Amino acid sequence: MASQLEKPHVVIFPFMAHGHTLPLLHLSKALSQRHIKVTIITTPSNSISISKYIANHTFINLVQIPFPPSPGLPDGCENTADLPSMDFYLSFLLATKHFQEPFERVLRQMSESNSLPICVISDFFLGWTLASCKAFGIPRLVFNGMGVFSMAVVKIAWVQAETCETYSNSESDRPYLPGIEIPFVLTCADLPEGVNIPHHDDPFSQFLSEAAEAEFHSWGGIVNSFLELEGNYVSSLEPFYQNGAKVWCAGPLCLYDNSGECFRSSLHQHQHEVILNWLDKHSVPASVIFVSFGTQSHISAAQLDEVVYGLEEAGVPFLWVVRSNSWSLPDGMEERLKGKGLITRQWVHQPAILQHPTIGGFLSHCGWNSVLESLSAGVPILAWPMLAEQTLNAKFLVEGLHAGVELKKMQSSEAEVVCVSREAICRGVKELMEGCTGRIAREKSQALGEVARQAVEKGGSSYLSLTKLIDQLRASQLN
Repeated sequence: MASQLEKPHVVIFPFMAHGHTLPLLHLSKALSQRHIKVTIITTPSNSISISKYIANHTFINLVQIPFPPSPGLPDGCENTADLPSMDFYLSFLLATKHFQEPFERVLRQMSESNSLPICVISDFFLGWTLASCKAFGIPRLVFNGMGVFSMAVVKIAWVQAETCETYSNSESDRPYLPGIEIPFVLTCADLPEGVNIPHHDDPFSQFLSEAAEAEFHSWGGIVNSFLELEGNYVSSLEPFYQNGAKVWCAGPLCLYDNSGECFRSSLHQHQHEVILNWLDKHSVPASVIFVSFGTQSHISAAQLDEVVYGLEEAGVPFLWVVRSNSWSLPDGMEERLKGKGLITRQWVHQPAILQHPTIGGFLSHCGWNSVLESLSAGVPILAWPMLAEQTLNAKFLVEGLHAGVELKKMQSSEAEVVCVSREAICRGVKELMEGCTGRIAREKSQALGEVARQAVEKGGSSYLSLTKLIDQLRASQLN
């Protein structure tokens, strides 16, 4: 026991989606920097990229468990990025429940070798890990990929929808959100789909309810945020944990990874160098806009056409990561964009791009990882939320922090497949990069970036939060 307490051990179990896994890999590095042994649990396919990422960290170990066969999923789908469409998402979630038996085998082996962890940090979606942890007397901490503000709003709205006798279908109405003070207007349309309904009895909602119940009974939660950014909302979130359990703000987790290891081992090293060389040719600081919409959003070919026409009309140099393999540039566009825009279809190291001095703005879907990476680099966002809680992130960023500009969703004539016109994109880009609102957003984001960096440095709020968390977990082993 004494040896175990001298060198504590933590198990991390990410959900198999890039946006959920990456921040937990950053957290594993933050823990390993404190000489804490970390064991990451994942599947064979996901282990390929993870093992490259942790190759030079002797305190981080990788344990593989097989992805359970599922009749509802195509063969080889071990990550949400592998899904042919989001129609398979629920089947993927349900399949993860079958990890419980192999996960408990891993814990049993650790128990037999006297190397049980001081805690298991598992993703919100892996709520079944709570029962496994209780069976071995291990505290379970929940990692949720959302920010504090969005998470608190969603949880409060969910509970209110279930307990209120009446509710409104009108998207323009304001939801009833007791227990949280919001200094800007939220409407029902800003909530994620399915939250503000009175009966959460569909299979997806039932899965979320089970995960939330497991979260409530867990030892606490870790959030990828920092107190200076979202500390005002922690007290609204903590009641969703039992017995006074705490929410620990330990981010921005992306700032714990400044080694660049993912490039030294990446198959896309050459493309990354091409991008950096292209950016270096634009000598004016903050003159290029970066465009990326994450890995989960499906964007129609017609909408992608509107994006490229809007970027061309704005006349601002741009770097655009396009996820679609089927879309092609409109006729003549490639020639017109020479020297003005660079489009890549390969994976890029987003934090490194955002930290380049020529990047002055980010047209983003407002996934929470992207928001934090942009703010950490001092880059303002042109907010185009697309799904899940991204609209809440965008509202918080634009109206709460004033560190971004809203992209007005003016529809074009092809409304069924296009929700934002080229005119709206052009106008938004010019406002962010050249307008008064964009200038204010840039100043705000740069100030927040400095605070974010201080938060993870020794003595900063997130550094101290992680220290207190480890100390409390070690103390709980003695009791």
